[in-house]
Amino acid sequence: MIRAILTALILFTGAPAVAQPLIIAHRGASGERPEHTRSAYELAIEQGADVIEPDLVMSKDGVFIDRHENEIGGTTDVASRPEFADRKTTKTIDGVVTVGWFTEDFTLAELKTLRARERLPQVRTGNVAYDGRDPILTFDEVVTIAREASARTGRTIAVAPELKHPTYFAGIGLPMEDAFVAELERLDLTGADAPIIIQCFEVGPLERLSHRIKTPLAQLVGAGGAPEDRPDLTYARMITPEGLKAVARYAAWVAPDVTLVMPRDAQGRSTAPSTLVADAHAAGLKIVVWTVRAENIFLPLEHRSSALPAVHGDMAGYVRDLADTGVDAIFSDFPGLAREGLR
Repeated sequence: MIRAILTALILFTGAPAVAQPLIIAHRGASGERPEHTRSAYELAIEQGADVIEPDLVMSKDGVFIDRHENEIGGTTDVASRPEFADRKTTKTIDGVVTVGWFTEDFTLAELKTLRARERLPQVRTGNVAYDGRDPILTFDEVVTIAREASARTGRTIAVAPELKHPTYFAGIGLPMEDAFVAELERLDLTGADAPIIIQCFEVGPLERLSHRIKTPLAQLVGAGGAPEDRPDLTYARMITPEGLKAVARYAAWVAPDVTLVMPRDAQGRSTAPSTLVADAHAAGLKIVVWTVRAENIFLPLEHRSSALPAVHGDMAGYVRDLADTGVDAIFSDFPGLAREGLR
């Protein structure tokens, strides 16, 4: 019950909450199961995640599909399906030339015939054993997983969908915003107290959504570069005190790369935390960092167990360090280890 109350405080109140950070399961427990699958989400909830995250792209017939990217050659068995061989193509997505199979070239019915695969098989070799077990999910199905788990556990299990490449999808005749608002209305997720946080790296979609729904919004911020729809507005400018005030006019959260809160030196060792957490809170924003992973290759030097990149280091210790900075939430591929770090 206490966990449920704290989760609600951090999710739904306007001011940053004084509590343990929320644990957001990044694509589910994606360190232990193929990402964006029912298996990954259910394991994450079992391990104590407060929020589960689906990345959203669109099908040819305008359904929101739960995949990290619209290119699905690396996360499904589509490449082994002869009936779809002629769908392989080359596209430019947000300036990046990409070869593969794309969700917008498939109907929902076709996508539902595919099965998920591990995206990082050379790093997460154990996850390969689960290849082929789970179908692709829709956003509606992820919300159902969260709601059923909330009823089962007595905890508030929220969802944190990320709208992927909205400018690109609008350019190919699949504008996301109207369809997404309609989906949120159908699912009764448009209120200020709805158990959801909507994320995007682009600015315009969040600004427009802020005038249409009361749902909490999160501005994602990369370690470099700029939003696809605002190339003149760099992420570095967005996390200055003035930039954060501008974000606070349309969003409740700012979501930076973890190294913007806890930078690393040339050797990969953490240095003193930046002022970003304090600056975000001063602007009235809550702050969530992404993404904490257990493998040595992703950890700062002081938390690595060895030079072997795929072996786990001390992720729980890293989570404790991040919690000490005052962040309000942490994205992790390993929600169980993240929860351990907060005990």
